[in-house]
Amino acid sequence: MPIYNKLVRDRIPEIIEQDGNKTVTRILSEDEYLLEIKHKMHEELTEYEEAAEDADQLEELADLLELVHAAAAVLGATPAELEELRAEKAAQRGGFSDRIYLVEVHDE
Repeated sequence: MPIYNKLVRDRIPEIIEQDGNKTVTRILSEDEYLLEIKHKMHEELTEYEEAAEDADQLEELADLLELVHAAAAVLGATPAELEELRAEKAAQRGGFSDRIYLVEVHDE
């Protein structure tokens, strides 16, 4: 009997049980939930880094985005509010589309 002790998507227990297996789950406190979201983000980031195919990388990015939305909700923000904050930062400081790699800064 495998022991996982990790945050899973909401329908995973249902999917496992449809295959004839039984699951043991519990609902996390808000503090535990935020901590487990962070752990899951690391797991998904590793999977993104290790994905070889573009389609696999996009799938892992979608998983990361789902976790970002979950973390934002715990912090009281909707995906739209998070996007608004992202857009404000991009307007003020730029995005990353120009591929600028800062090598060094010389003090005057």
